[in-house]
Amino acid sequence: MSRFSRAKRIHTATIEGRRAVLETIRSGSRITKLIIYDAMEMKPQLEEILFLAKKDSITVERVTKKQLESQAHTKKHQGIIAVVPDPVYSTVDDIISFASKRSEPPLLVMLDGIQDPHNFGAISRTIEASGFHGIIIPSRRSASISPGAVRASAGALGHVLVARVVNLTRTLVELKSMGLSVVGLDRDADMNYRSYDFKRPTIIVAGSEENGLSRLVSEQCDYLISIPMKGKIESLNVSVSAGIILYHALSERSQ
Repeated sequence: MSRFSRAKRIHTATIEGRRAVLETIRSGSRITKLIIYDAMEMKPQLEEILFLAKKDSITVERVTKKQLESQAHTKKHQGIIAVVPDPVYSTVDDIISFASKRSEPPLLVMLDGIQDPHNFGAISRTIEASGFHGIIIPSRRSASISPGAVRASAGALGHVLVARVVNLTRTLVELKSMGLSVVGLDRDADMNYRSYDFKRPTIIVAGSEENGLSRLVSEQCDYLISIPMKGKIESLNVSVSAGIILYHALSERSQ
C-alpha cells in the first residue's frame, strides 16, 4: 500500500499546494500551522503566504523534504502544507441566505454521485469564479472537502459554501417548495441548455460521468437540458459541462 493510499486513514486535515494554501489564508479560514520545505526557493506566492502567516500569527514549521512528504496526503504539495481543522460544512439554508443577502435569485449546484475529488474541486472553482452561491453533495458515496479536492479547486473551496445532506431527493423537494426550479444535466435530453431561463431561482444537478443522474433525482427535475455535441465523442467531462452551464447562466444574469 502506498503512502498516498495510507493517507486516507490519517485524520489530520491538510491543504496542499501553494495556490490552495494562499487562497485558504486569504479566505480567513482557520489554519493550525504551516509546514514548509526548508530549502524551497522564495517566490512571490510563497512570500505572500509567509507575510500573511506572520500577520495572522500562524505557526510556520520548516522541515526537510522527507519530513514534509511523510505528512502530505497528495503528491502535489509543492513544498507546502497547511494543517487545518476538520472541514466545516454549511447547510442548505446557509446557501439560500447567502443568495438572499446579495439580493440575487439563488443558483446552486447539486452533485449526484460525483466521487472524483478533481471534478468536485474544479466545479467548486467555477462556482466561486462565477459568483454563484454554493454546492450540495450527499453525505455518502461522494467526493467531499479533501486535500485533493481543495488543491483541484486552487483554494476556491475556502470561499465556497458546501452543504452535505443525507437525502438528495428530499432536499430537492424542499428546494422546489421554496420556489427553485430543478435543472438536470442529461446528455440525451432534447432541451438545449440555452432554452432555459437561468435568471430564475435554480438548482443545477450534475450526475456522475459514468452513470449520469440517478433515477430518483432525475424524477425530481423540472427540466432536463443538454449541451449540443458536434464531434465524435458523446459527452464532456462533468466539470467542463458544469462550467459551460454556469458561465452561460452568469451571462444571462449579467444582461
